[in-house]
Amino acid sequence: MEFSGFFVVLFHVSLCLFVLSAQCRLYDYSIYMHHRELSQISTPPSPSPQPTQISIRPSPAPQPATLSVSAAPAPQPATLSMSAAVFSVLSYGAVGDGLTDDTQAFKMAWDAACQIESAIFLVPKHYSFMIQSTIFTGPCKNGLIFQIEGSLMPPDGPDSWPKTFSKRQWLVFYKINAMVMQGGGLIDGRGENWWNLPCKPHKGSNGTTLPGPCDSPVAIRFFMSSNLTVQGLKIKNSPQFHFRFDSCHDVHINSLSIKSPSGSPNTDGIHIENTNDVKIYNSVISNGDDCVSIGAGSYNVDIRNITCGPSHGISIGSLGIRNSRACVSNITVTDSVIKNSDNGVRIKTWQGGFGEVSKVTFKNIHMDTVRNPIIIDQYYCNTKSCINKTSAVYISDIFYTNIKGTYDVRSPPMHIACSDAVPCTNLTLSEVELLPSLGQKILNPFCWNAYGALKTVTIPPVFCLLEGFPESLPPDDVDQC
Repeated sequence: MEFSGFFVVLFHVSLCLFVLSAQCRLYDYSIYMHHRELSQISTPPSPSPQPTQISIRPSPAPQPATLSVSAAPAPQPATLSMSAAVFSVLSYGAVGDGLTDDTQAFKMAWDAACQIESAIFLVPKHYSFMIQSTIFTGPCKNGLIFQIEGSLMPPDGPDSWPKTFSKRQWLVFYKINAMVMQGGGLIDGRGENWWNLPCKPHKGSNGTTLPGPCDSPVAIRFFMSSNLTVQGLKIKNSPQFHFRFDSCHDVHINSLSIKSPSGSPNTDGIHIENTNDVKIYNSVISNGDDCVSIGAGSYNVDIRNITCGPSHGISIGSLGIRNSRACVSNITVTDSVIKNSDNGVRIKTWQGGFGEVSKVTFKNIHMDTVRNPIIIDQYYCNTKSCINKTSAVYISDIFYTNIKGTYDVRSPPMHIACSDAVPCTNLTLSEVELLPSLGQKILNPFCWNAYGALKTVTIPPVFCLLEGFPESLPPDDVDQC
């Protein structure tokens, strides 16, 4: 009995070792097949592609505005699954030395990534990629992630720009749906040589503006796209606008750092045009023009927790240029700081335009040494040859609540200049306290043809608003959109 029991035990041990060995072989085979499938999806048909190493974490968000309010909720960075198809531009021949033209590699990587669900287009860290003016065209499969971990830059200035390429844009994303652009890398627009063109404001001899070619590229432009997320990026020194969104909807912008010198012309941080359902949150912007500018055809825009300046402030407009129609509505700017800027919160329109700006709220905004903290300018003009016209974009239902801080004494703290023919109506001020940043002299607010009401006592007192509502508005001049 003891001898037969020994063989039973030996039989069971041998059986277990056999099963375990088979399972290990099966596991090894499954791993091999998994990596083989990934390799077939994400590796291009090019000789000896560089291996892709992914070590990605969300970049730290810019410091939020200093206010006793909570920041806007930040979306979570897109999850980068190790099983996702990764299309590194290095695998398509990009060099990344900052000198070699890597445009073709980017185009090839884009074409491949665009065809795969939830693909990752990777600009790897520790490399600098110089690429020419390029259009990344969709539609693509959903879930595409454009991950920028290295540096991107265009050719250095107008003289280096190919003559056959557009000088109005650099990187364009056309007809893209459900894409995330993010990463801890840097987009450097190399704008200095563009800013110094003689045609730029005050760049000619003796501070003049001279004739000549003046086109300058927007750094990043999205056109006719939807369900976009742009987050966590650093961008600097764009030749013109840093980001521009045209004819887009459902746009989420979060935790951007945008930086250009205060004297750089037309370097708006974020510009939107004919775009709706936009959220711009938790970002730090300093530049030579508007931190955020909102153009015609835009509505449902929520701007929250922005630190802005030095800059030209946060602006609606300019609107109505060359007698055009402009409609903007449902705009909120809240919980933000504007500092050392030419303007604070601004609405600017050209004479001769038509349309309407309505339902705008500016709330919980701290001003720090701002030249025009609150400004409506329906006489906007950037030349000396503008003439008065009777038509104007109608401005109504504008609310200013809890706007406090200091102003630059070169201008009054409030400047509300409305059209002679089309007055502004239903302007409401509450808890507005603006004091001079230097000295003791408090300047009186300026109003012209502006109707509204004060819900609380303001500092300085506002006596120039007209009460009630104008008897009539010229029907030919007011198009309520």
